[in-house]
Amino acid sequence: MFIGEYHHSIDAKGRIIIPSKFRDELGYKFIMTKGLDNCLFIYPWEEWKKFEEKLMSLPMASKDARAFVRYFFSSAVECDIDKQGRLTIPPHLREHAKIDKELVTIGVMSRIEVWSKQEWINYGNSNLSYDDIAERMAELGI
Repeated sequence: MFIGEYHHSIDAKGRIIIPSKFRDELGYKFIMTKGLDNCLFIYPWEEWKKFEEKLMSLPMASKDARAFVRYFFSSAVECDIDKQGRLTIPPHLREHAKIDKELVTIGVMSRIEVWSKQEWINYGNSNLSYDDIAERMAELGI
């Protein structure tokens, strides 16, 4: 399980350091794609396969289902980590997440999210009320 928040920067070649606490669970082969809320999602290979199976079960006659599948698969890239614990974020994904220098990497259970530092601050400063969210989660049985 991925947990925690880590602050890093991106180098001139578009490489970031994956926190050492994430590397073992992430493995050698994984998928990075556009995430929601202007971040990137990184899935370990096995988690991506589970996600892929769920998406394949969506009805292709549904316009929303087709759009959702396109969103995640069209931008997905297979990645690996170099010997220094770095991975390269392709330009189209850096642009999507507005990553230019400073970034935040967070663990979100079965995936890692990569945020530009400013977008992470904006997200935290948005009108999110954790009490309101908790109430809605209670409606879902959490």
